[in-house]
Amino acid sequence: MVAARQQEFEQVALPHARALLRVARRLTGRSSAAEDLVQETLLSAWRGFHQFRPDTNIRAWLFRILFNTFYGQGRKLSGTIVPLSPAMAARTPSADDAIEVRRALDGLEADHQAVLLLGVVEGFTCREMAEILDVPIGTVMSRLSRARQAMRRSLERREDELLRSAGTGATVS
Repeated sequence: MVAARQQEFEQVALPHARALLRVARRLTGRSSAAEDLVQETLLSAWRGFHQFRPDTNIRAWLFRILFNTFYGQGRKLSGTIVPLSPAMAARTPSADDAIEVRRALDGLEADHQAVLLLGVVEGFTCREMAEILDVPIGTVMSRLSRARQAMRRSLERREDELLRSAGTGATVS
């Protein structure tokens, strides 16, 4: 019975370890701390696996445990989400565009960064994000809307600055 349950856990939970680690790295800022956070998350998930309902979303359940573990360790999101690495920017079609997006993202409040990370990068729905972050769905939708607006304003300001400097004969690097 235990072996079958362990095999089931490994089949449904472990495929999400890479995504958990990706988010944990952004939350903690250090690979070793992220690995510890994911390990604690998976251990908690294993301990509570008897409570998991197979008809629900295992991925959202694991991310909820990740955020609860993160918060449970006395950590706060405010100011802790780590900026995108240059390597991440280099994987996009235009490194200059990626740098601008990274700067705009880094300028967002941590709550707004969290919903963009979960929604855009990890592909969670608003309902799933609400469950993961333990906030009402309206709060998620509001944060997502505000995050998108802030990103847009930041990118438009930067574009205006580049156009002005290009118009004055200054070189833009």
